[in-house]
Amino acid sequence: MKQERHTFERVGAVPTVAERATGSRVPDDLLLDAARTCVLAAGVRRTTLTDIARTAGVSRMTLYRRYPDVRSILAALLTREFGVLLHRVNAGIDFALPARERLVELGVAAVRALGADPLLRTVLDRDAEQVLPYVTERLGSTQRLAEQVVAGLVAEGHADGSVRRGELSAQVRALLLAVQSFVLSWRPATRDVDGESLLAELRHLLESSLTP
Repeated sequence: MKQERHTFERVGAVPTVAERATGSRVPDDLLLDAARTCVLAAGVRRTTLTDIARTAGVSRMTLYRRYPDVRSILAALLTREFGVLLHRVNAGIDFALPARERLVELGVAAVRALGADPLLRTVLDRDAEQVLPYVTERLGSTQRLAEQVVAGLVAEGHADGSVRRGELSAQVRALLLAVQSFVLSWRPATRDVDGESLLAELRHLLESSLTP
């Protein structure tokens, strides 16, 4: 990621068009939409705060007050994008199904959706090192959000008898890791193996691990 010199507009500088239109508080979505546009066009390493501010139509200082570097705005962007995607995938599952079937459908649908998501594909194809800390060092807010959804379904499965009883937190973490591995390796894994065949195997893995 290229370095930028942190020089900012003087206090009292004339506000930009976007700042005059929205008042003193620029909406987060305006900044995140601009970051998404820049990352899709140039990748993470080639995107700077100046690029994002210019695309959003705000001053660089306005952006810097909210996000001190590109990594922080990327984290916020991924949390927003994948939170929306997870909600959309979850909403498409039949809530009349037993919890185990919903868990399996959620895992398969999430891999299919994330495998085709343009933002994640751009990050993994051009700047994969950006997601490495969330694999080797710590869980991010997006992973925690996914675990919350999965934990609710596993608990329901324990209650309705459709999910094998086990330590809830360990089962949830294992499911996250299984699905995450498919998401992160989707591109190379499907170069010589049919994607739908691979998803069928994921379905079998999840079903087998959850069945009492």
